[in-house]
Amino acid sequence: MRSKRDLIVVALLTPRFLSQLSALEWDLLIRQGRAANLLARLAYILEQEKLIDSVPFAPRQHLTSALKMALRQEIALRWEVECIRQALADADVNIILLKGAAYVMAGCNTAKGRTFSDVDIMLPKQKLAISESELNVHGWQGSHHDTYDQRYYRRWMHEIPPMRHVRRGTTIDVHHTILPETARVKVSTQALFDEVIALPGQNNIYVFQPADMVLHSATHLFHEGDFDKGLRDLFDLDSLLREFGTQDDFWGGLVSRAVVLGLTRPLYYALRYTTLVLNSPVPSDVLLDANIGKPFGLTSVAMDFCYLRALRPVHTSSRSLGTWSARFALYVRSHWIRMPFHLLAYHLVRKAFINLEKQDESELQTDPSLKI
Repeated sequence: MRSKRDLIVVALLTPRFLSQLSALEWDLLIRQGRAANLLARLAYILEQEKLIDSVPFAPRQHLTSALKMALRQEIALRWEVECIRQALADADVNIILLKGAAYVMAGCNTAKGRTFSDVDIMLPKQKLAISESELNVHGWQGSHHDTYDQRYYRRWMHEIPPMRHVRRGTTIDVHHTILPETARVKVSTQALFDEVIALPGQNNIYVFQPADMVLHSATHLFHEGDFDKGLRDLFDLDSLLREFGTQDDFWGGLVSRAVVLGLTRPLYYALRYTTLVLNSPVPSDVLLDANIGKPFGLTSVAMDFCYLRALRPVHTSSRSLGTWSARFALYVRSHWIRMPFHLLAYHLVRKAFINLEKQDESELQTDPSLKI
């Protein structure tokens, strides 16, 4: 278990511990929970454990407010999914929900107290053009209008540029696979499409099967370079493992499914850090089999150093020696494994110049003496 400095982790794993907190510790817990996007999840757990009424008044207000916001977001998400379904009704395409939207619509425990920023869906690549056109007609407009950004997304990435609805302001990310096509890890995308599950009572709405849902969550977390939501995503994995682990065929097929999809490395990281950080109940034989994805030699030691520091609340109270360097190293790694070096170098240099140009333009706008 983590140091008590990571109060949000301790609170979520052992909620009865909260009765021992002082007023200052409650203040810190609320701040950590909000920074980690886990405050509503904690509120949900406390309600389920019938502990919410024992929380002091001031922090209880923050907790109940966060949970109400999460519940309202869930209602809005369900409506957004229905709007997407209607928009794509004539596109002759199966709509596969990803991540948060999938957790909600499939009724997973992981959705309880979880907040959302957008809706992620996956469609066959050959259906992207007609689907994007239909979404445009129904009010979603693309972002990233720069010619280079458009080419970057459409030629190299695993999704088209995010689309924002002109009236509701909601965002949809349309994927055609789960990793960039230039990534070093090659995903068997067709195998994902072949095993999707239709949601009962939902017309043309699908989700990944349980093992694939876990593998996608792991792939998303351990290929990202931004850890603002890293701890939240680790708790997502823990929740999925606990829920699906009660199914008879889940553990027996998890590693073999990772082999089929080409995702043994992210599965290894997922099982290692959920068990180390959150005490996830993973059978020992599954942990042993998952070592097929373990990196060699000192790479494994370096990853432990980085992830055990990065997967903490992004809050000043949780900083330790090496936290900044660990997150920076993982940020660099996320780019390194996403694109070949020549593409990566060109992309980063171009972005650097664009940022400098934007900075210069901002200075001209804010300081009249600089205008020509």
